[in-house]
Amino acid sequence: MMKRALFRTIVPVLFPLCLISLSLPGTSRGEGVGEAFVQKGVRVEFAVTPLAAGELMEGEYAKVSFRITDEASGNPVPSLNPGAWLDSTAAARGGKEPGTCKERINIYLKGIVGMGPLLDLNSYYLLVLNRDPNISVIDPLVGITGKTSLLTSIPLRKPGGDWAKSGDYKRVYVTMPLAGQLAVIDTDTFKVTANLEAGANPLRVALQPDGKYLWIGNDAKDPGASGVTVIDTSGLRVVALIPTGMGHHEIAFSSDNRYAYVSNRDDGTVSVIDVQQMKKVRELKSGPLPIALAFSPLSRTLFIADGKEGVITVVEGKSHEVVARIKAKPGLGAMAVTPEGRWLLVTNAGANLVHAIDTSANRILHDLPVEAQPFQITLTRAFAFVRCLASERVNVINLTELNKGAVPPVGSFAAGAAPPRDAGELGIASTIVPAVGEAAVFVVSPADKSIYYYMEGMNFPMQNFQTYGRAAVAVEVVDRSLREKEPGVYSTIIKAPAAGNYDVAFILDAPSIVHCFSVAVTANPSLKKKQALPRIDYLVKERRVTVGDRLPLRFRLLDPETGAPRTGLKDVTVLYYATPGVMRTEAPAREVAQGVYEALLSFPRGGAYYVYIASPSLKVKYMDLPFLSLVAAEGKTAPRAPDGAGEKGAAEGAE
Repeated sequence: MMKRALFRTIVPVLFPLCLISLSLPGTSRGEGVGEAFVQKGVRVEFAVTPLAAGELMEGEYAKVSFRITDEASGNPVPSLNPGAWLDSTAAARGGKEPGTCKERINIYLKGIVGMGPLLDLNSYYLLVLNRDPNISVIDPLVGITGKTSLLTSIPLRKPGGDWAKSGDYKRVYVTMPLAGQLAVIDTDTFKVTANLEAGANPLRVALQPDGKYLWIGNDAKDPGASGVTVIDTSGLRVVALIPTGMGHHEIAFSSDNRYAYVSNRDDGTVSVIDVQQMKKVRELKSGPLPIALAFSPLSRTLFIADGKEGVITVVEGKSHEVVARIKAKPGLGAMAVTPEGRWLLVTNAGANLVHAIDTSANRILHDLPVEAQPFQITLTRAFAFVRCLASERVNVINLTELNKGAVPPVGSFAAGAAPPRDAGELGIASTIVPAVGEAAVFVVSPADKSIYYYMEGMNFPMQNFQTYGRAAVAVEVVDRSLREKEPGVYSTIIKAPAAGNYDVAFILDAPSIVHCFSVAVTANPSLKKKQALPRIDYLVKERRVTVGDRLPLRFRLLDPETGAPRTGLKDVTVLYYATPGVMRTEAPAREVAQGVYEALLSFPRGGAYYVYIASPSLKVKYMDLPFLSLVAAEGKTAPRAPDGAGEKGAAEGAE
């Protein structure tokens, strides 16, 4: 977000210079697969490399890269912040938008809703796990402009319990305990691409360091089903179901991917699983309530926190023998190891402390006072952020201070006006996530239904985003930005759009350069052309309804190309439910005018309701079209009669 904000700040100075110095027509306009240009002593080589053999085809993945070198020496130029966008050529747009690439970059940098490029190669998005069965996708850049920041919503079969993302950010895996399944989300399309069987009551999910296997904790009541389900991420298939013991399961891995460690809270044990053999090879006794696990890559030891006795058991990573027991205080909770493995931080809700443990010496060096029942901890490169149940304030610990003799000071900032416990039941997924490539974090405030953006070193958050009335329980970040993969080479992976000719707009802030490359995408004969989805207009004025009333909901279905009404449909149905995913009801819809359909909805209880439309003959599923939100409340407020004024966007329907 700040990277793109930086681009906006340089536009007034950058563009006058570039309009004088660059002449785009006829300058380095190659065949679109590989091009280069030289400007201000810098050489920029552009390439698009399909991940599969052959030419760049629609629907296929490709690597977009920019190699930036010094013109005189040929040496790579590292640590830059280039930006890039892919969009249709001016000819393809029919002259409806500014024709030059530089003019369009200016528009992209403003973050205007509806005026963005086809693909933004600098972007990242926030994924917000809600208590009802969906995930909100928020564009934080658009949020800064004051416009709506809700990009889309991803429906789930049941509410999500926990999630994990792949190392390349291309997938997000979400457990759904009530469905006994795992949802696999494609972050290029923000669609659920698979719902996999994941054992009984799947909750905690963790991806091992090499990304080969995904591990899911099954908190089942049956001893034979309580353990872990292991999924091969390459083929999305279950490779093992391993019973380990009773109770909730936390999961950790050795840094070499050789062993997985699974806690069994009710049994008071931790199971050691050989990943190659996919079987339990040892069972460790660590106390009556093993509540958290962490592995240090530096000391190559496993740490087990027992919440009841207040003891942290240290286990050697190869022999799996207990080498130390660190006595703390009862009330231990979440743990986190710093990236280099030197420090282990352990929350203690009973004592309102964070214990800082030197992993090389296996002893507590600092007891850091924090406010009001700490229960979660998130690390960035330089800071630890601690969330507390009974306070709206987030505690901040400077990790560089841990090496000093004195007890490090603990700062804090307010993330909302109410503590997390005021939101009722909380999930196990983290409410804090580091921003991409920045010294900053995003913090969910479940009670305030807001997300706060905080930059390290500030006394207060810089920005907040609304959750559109939904009860958010966790936040995650999906990175789509250019990254320096080797010195002077900046690249990212894209999914090629439909066949056609495209411009790739490139910008560099220092030295200030703007340039446009070209790329051609060929038709993919293996792809079946999908039928375009119809457009939907919800014909409602008032979205507040009265509990106990029945609403004749009307909506219009239109052809996506001609705008003509889609008439004569006999299989249109409406799915609606109250948050958090309860009381799901289907209602048939009948045609009452040309292309206008009506379904009768009832609201037996108060709360927020979400409405989806489906039609098998149109090949439209419930998750395909924009949804409508309604609020049912006690009182005499009656819905106004439908008159043709509809809601047309997913973002509008969610507000």
